[in-house]
Amino acid sequence: MINIPKEWKFKPVVHEEQKRILILFAYNTEWNKLVKQLQGARWSSTHQAWHVTDNSFYRSLFDIEKQEKLPESGNTLSPYHHETIQQLIRWMRSRNYSETTIQTYTNALLVFLQYYQDKEPEALTNEDVISFNNDYIYANRYSTSLQNQTVNALKLYIKVIKNTAIELGKIHRPKREKKLPNVLSKAEVKQILIACGNLKHKAMLSLIYSCGLRCGELLNIEHNHIDSGRNLLIIKQAKGRKDRVVPLSNKTIELLRAYYKMAKPKRYLFEGQYAGEKYDARSLQQVLKRAIAQAGITKPVTLHWLRHSYATHLLEGGTDLRYIQEILGHSSSKTTEIYTHVSTRNLQNIISPFDDL
Repeated sequence: MINIPKEWKFKPVVHEEQKRILILFAYNTEWNKLVKQLQGARWSSTHQAWHVTDNSFYRSLFDIEKQEKLPESGNTLSPYHHETIQQLIRWMRSRNYSETTIQTYTNALLVFLQYYQDKEPEALTNEDVISFNNDYIYANRYSTSLQNQTVNALKLYIKVIKNTAIELGKIHRPKREKKLPNVLSKAEVKQILIACGNLKHKAMLSLIYSCGLRCGELLNIEHNHIDSGRNLLIIKQAKGRKDRVVPLSNKTIELLRAYYKMAKPKRYLFEGQYAGEKYDARSLQQVLKRAIAQAGITKPVTLHWLRHSYATHLLEGGTDLRYIQEILGHSSSKTTEIYTHVSTRNLQNIISPFDDL
């Protein structure tokens, strides 16, 4: 077991729909070598940090439970802050916020309040928010998503607690990063699926692509969520606690029937080592990793690439954007419109003036 430097900080996050733990430290060659010794450690360009799976082993190794515990009186936060955070948690739970959202907002708010631990909350101003963004977020090269999380947490905090000089309307969000989704060609998707020799693995990756699912949505599917009579898959309590239905192709149904006959799952469509338990998200990532290696694809493909590819291929096939939005479960059409920037349907019709020279 490696010795964890005391200078390292840790932050539980949800990254690519998985619970991960960010490992935060200033760049150091020796520490970079050290973190690579942690099993499953990966670099995130989004968070600009290394991260590992959020499990009991790493929580114990990093002493996460102690870190996440709300401070008691006499610690880094005042009893007032302790009580107001507890009040905010109770308020979010009463409005049926997911535990992941509650944890994300609480952690972001704790970081902000600890940064100003010597300042009374009534004295905090918008200038303090700007200073926090410049001197903490930007100085440590944290992502704009962390800044957005802090803004969301602060707005909720002010809305519920209302005991601060910060003006809601003057809290500015960071300029949105314009990142295009990563998309595979149909030929590349086919290569990946063919490379899956295991029927269960092939069924999982095929269902993600053929229905545009998020990883968590796939793993939450129970076998009674499939309506083969109407060629529909029912997604229960997905992101935003919304149910939705997505179309199932005949080819997908045939594949699932073959898998079901072989596996005979008890509750979840895809179960792990023990009957009735969900398949592990990290194991599914490994399934994909092996498949892309066997397919000879060198791109850093993730499970979410399959969802992006599905949406893009639908658009290129002529499916209306409104239907794609419903199938993917996007609340806003603006989220779905990003696929128009990677679709080649119209770009392929453009004739370069170079060809006329």
